Amino acid sequence: MSSGYTQGIRANWTQFLLQVLTVFAVGLTMGSQRTVVPVMGEETFGITSFLVIGSFVVSFGIVKAVLNLYSGKWADAYGRKPILILGWVSALPIPFILIFAPSWEWIVAGNLLLGVNQGVAWSMSMISKIELAGPGQRGLAAGIDEAFGYTGVAVGAWLTGVIAAAYSLRPEPFYFLLLVLIVAMLIAIFFIEETLPYAKAEAAQPDGGDEQPSDDADLPFAEIVKQATYGDRTLFTAAQAGHVENFVDTLVWIAFPLFLFAQGLDTAQIGVVVGVHSAAYFLQVYTGRLGDQIGRKPPIVVGFFLAGGGILGMMFVEGYLAWAVMSGIAGVGMALHYPNLISVASDAAHPLWRSTGLGVYRLWRDLGYAVGAILIGLTMDLLYIEAAFYGTAIAMFISGGLVVLLLEETHPEFGTHERPSLSQADD
Repeated sequence: MSSGYTQGIRANWTQFLLQVLTVFAVGLTMGSQRTVVPVMGEETFGITSFLVIGSFVVSFGIVKAVLNLYSGKWADAYGRKPILILGWVSALPIPFILIFAPSWEWIVAGNLLLGVNQGVAWSMSMISKIELAGPGQRGLAAGIDEAFGYTGVAVGAWLTGVIAAAYSLRPEPFYFLLLVLIVAMLIAIFFIEETLPYAKAEAAQPDGGDEQPSDDADLPFAEIVKQATYGDRTLFTAAQAGHVENFVDTLVWIAFPLFLFAQGLDTAQIGVVVGVHSAAYFLQVYTGRLGDQIGRKPPIVVGFFLAGGGILGMMFVEGYLAWAVMSGIAGVGMALHYPNLISVASDAAHPLWRSTGLGVYRLWRDLGYAVGAILIGLTMDLLYIEAAFYGTAIAMFISGGLVVLLLEETHPEFGTHERPSLSQADD
């Protein structure tokens, strides 16, 4: 690595820490809506359709998915920092919309901006960590990113639940959100440094293109989308797995609060049950590193079946503590597979288009929010809330089975996967 751009978490600990704080703030922003907003749909706006309540997640998921894709492309062209700042600027109107919204349609529209923020800011923070860490710590960097991001989601869900229980559903919880956005934007503007030079320095090394043929470094955008979506069996399997895994996150976002509220829990208790699930994601600090040590596939497989089991278990227990335990078990399963699916997509990408390649994976993954919200909302409307839990668990088991059958190991040291060359992909 050229002078001044040495990779490694320890060598870049100051910037890496700032990026950890950034993703924690991204999580806080998302978590601030986890507990309060679904309940607002029923209590404040009188919405009776679960599909309509879920519409705010649909708008979020579609925008976040598309921005995941294009923010990666823009970041490869213009750098990570300016796109990160754009993500925080886009989020500034959100607390004001949540406070003053006269109808549910305003909440749905506000979540378009949340999708922009999450798709842009989280993507930039993640790719920056991966570039600062380097190939040998890629899984660890992805694990730390997801761990602190979802810890932020847990803390945001818990804090806003506590604030809402002590005061009201709005405006008080969203004063906290506004403070988070202002601080995060200031950090991005004045303290975050550009990491694109690290990717260029890595690509310039003799082994920088080992992960793929050197003539694939300049793949056109459409070809990257093709390879990362269906041009390769392993990456297709990772994309479908990422898509289905977000059904769980959507269920936690929409159905958990409404199910638990119907069982008599207050907003503070709901915040704990939802928060326990997201807090378990902190284990990704370990599970990402585990993928570096034993390979990506084993934790992905175990994680899918464990997450599905935790969701299913919610239907066979009763009581605040028992629901919190099952929520946590599902969260542990998510922690096992979440960073390692990111590593699968990252392993297969050339350093010069890794951001774009990861953006393609995250496009399909986060479309799972929109598809999941529609399926879960329809299921709850046409059947009953519990049916959404059963359906999500079954989807996780099926998707996990596809991973067992189709996903090849992509770990650069002992993996079996060979990504097709450009000529193979065109056949």
